Amino acid sequence: MTDFDDIRPYRDDEIPAAMQRIADSELIPPIASYLMPDMPIEAFRDMIRNIRSANELQVVLIKKTVEILTERTTLGFERTGLENISEEKPRLYVSNHRDIVLDVMFLQYVLNAIGQETCQVTFGSNLMSHPFMVDFGRSNKMFRTERGGSPREFFRSLMRLSAYIRHVITEEHEPVWIAQRNGRTKDGLDLTDPATLKMFSLSGSEDWVRSLAELNITPVVVSYEWESCDKLKALELYYTKKNGTYEKKPNEDLNSIITGIMQQKGHVHLHFCPTITEAELSELEKEAPELFFVHLAELIDQRIHANYHLYPNNFIAHDLLSGTETYANRYTPEEKARFLQYMSWIDECQETDHDLLKSLFLGIYANPVDNINNSK
Repeated sequence: MTDFDDIRPYRDDEIPAAMQRIADSELIPPIASYLMPDMPIEAFRDMIRNIRSANELQVVLIKKTVEILTERTTLGFERTGLENISEEKPRLYVSNHRDIVLDVMFLQYVLNAIGQETCQVTFGSNLMSHPFMVDFGRSNKMFRTERGGSPREFFRSLMRLSAYIRHVITEEHEPVWIAQRNGRTKDGLDLTDPATLKMFSLSGSEDWVRSLAELNITPVVVSYEWESCDKLKALELYYTKKNGTYEKKPNEDLNSIITGIMQQKGHVHLHFCPTITEAELSELEKEAPELFFVHLAELIDQRIHANYHLYPNNFIAHDLLSGTETYANRYTPEEKARFLQYMSWIDECQETDHDLLKSLFLGIYANPVDNINNSK
């Protein structure tokens, strides 16, 4: 047993048994009926049972799933910045995080399409409560990251997470995906947590520059025309603001996964930013060593914000929130009417401050506009 057996993805020799369990799951019929309604359930189960490796899973099922979702729930999927990853090497992709599963599924799809190694992916322990999710996640190159625990337990889990990420990149020579912060961005403000960056350095040498340079940190930004789970996010922000805290309901994460997959997304855009170089890291350390991770987070944020793809919805929301027509040339009257109609769900919410809920909902779409303006 290695030091990482309890958190690592399944090895290929463990996948056939996992595929058997997945194929036998009670969740397969609704999944099959949505993805491949013309295929008999048993044929779908047999297709899964015949998968023998993580790469085969991604080619047989994940690639097909992304193509189906793109066709049914988007108006197109665009990817840019491929020149920044033209040299295939193990990278630590640090991404903004808007959807629990789709962000990384789109990334994996692109890497697969251009013939590059797909990522191992961080996956919160809170999302691995159902046996199906454990088997599917660990078969699909996902590794477990702990949530909660005492301060000592949490620090210990961070140490192991840091060591595992470095092991994957420097010894297994595979890329890794991780969100820029713990959990999804719910308010449209994609901000990197300096503590996440400091975690990366825990397993390296005391030379932060060298330690981080060997990870090839590459920011990635995903943009959705219609924000994933926007209504659910706005309600969570609302109740957090009203009550000071927010307690998730049972199966709420699973509901968010399903909602994100099923809802219409409009256009989707994925951009690969330039990799953070050793020279850039050295410059940050020279400027203010005590603020090294803060400034590194700001550098990553600058790249993510500058390359976030804005849509008419973002400019409409900004004008509605500010009570101006500053960006009226960036959308049509028809697009504005459509957005206002979409917002009518707020008026149907019982026992809520509609003005507050509306401002929080608009902020989800409007904040990326300010992010880009501030990154210039």
